[in-house]
Amino acid sequence: MASDLTGGKESEIARPDVAPADQAPPSPEAEPHRSRFFVIYMLLALALAAAIVGVVVFAGRSINPGPTWSSWKPSGGGLGAAQQIAERVSGSYHLPGGKQLVDVIAKPPSFSSGNKTVPIPVIAVRGSRGKFDEVLGVTPSNSVWYSLCGLGASCSIATGTPSLSRGTLVRREILELALYTFKYVKGVQHVVAFMPPRNAQKPPSVVYLQKTDVAPELKSPLTTTLPPKVPLPSTITAREQKTIDSTTGARIYTFGLSQTQQGDAVLVLTPIPG
Repeated sequence: MASDLTGGKESEIARPDVAPADQAPPSPEAEPHRSRFFVIYMLLALALAAAIVGVVVFAGRSINPGPTWSSWKPSGGGLGAAQQIAERVSGSYHLPGGKQLVDVIAKPPSFSSGNKTVPIPVIAVRGSRGKFDEVLGVTPSNSVWYSLCGLGASCSIATGTPSLSRGTLVRREILELALYTFKYVKGVQHVVAFMPPRNAQKPPSVVYLQKTDVAPELKSPLTTTLPPKVPLPSTITAREQKTIDSTTGARIYTFGLSQTQQGDAVLVLTPIPG
C-alpha cells in the first residue's frame, strides 16, 4: 500500500468541471427604468448642448456686435436731444449756392400766438371723405414738433426757385429728423414737421409721421435708408426718391386749428389730394 502511495506518477486529482453560473436575465421591471434613464440622459445632453451654443453665440455677439444704427446720436433725452438732432441734421442740407436749406427748431406740441404759447393736446386726422379717421392725444413726452424755416417771408426759402426736387429734399430732411427722433428720444411716438411754404402767399403744410410708419427703417442702419452724403435738389437719386416718397408722400397735410367742447386746442390735419 505504501508503494502505491509513493511510487509511480503522482495521481492527478481530477478537478470537476464546474460551469460558471448562468447570468440571470434582467427582470422585466428593470427595462422601463433603463428607458427612463436613457431619456433623462438624452434631455440633459441636449440641454447642455443648447447651453454651450448659447454661450458661444453670446460671446460671438460680444466680440463682433452687429452694426450700429448710426455713427452719431444725441446725448440725454427729451426736447434737449431733439434740439441736438435738429442742429445736426439741418447743418447737412444745403442749396446749390452753399447756403443752408432751412433752420430747424424743435418744440413741444404747441402754437405761439404773440407772447402766449398754446399747448396742443390733440391731433385729428381727416380721412379722404372729410371725416376724422384718427383722433390722437399728444403730450410733450410722446411728441416732438419741428419747424423747418427758411430765411424768407413766412419761413419760405429766400433764395432759388421753388421746385418739386427742392420739396423732395425738404421731405428727406424731415424723414431724417423723424428717424433720429424715434430711435433716440425715448417715448416719442409722433413727429410733426412744418414745411416751409413755396412762397409767402402759399399756406404751409406739414408732414406727420408716427413711429409705426417707419418701423422697418428703424430696424436697419440709417445708411441703408438714407445715404450719408446729402444730395442737392438736382442730384437726388431714383432710389432716394422712392424711399422719400414711400415714407412721407402719403403723410403730407394742410393744417388748421380747432377746439374741443372743453376748450382744448386741436391740430386738424387734412390730406393733400394726390
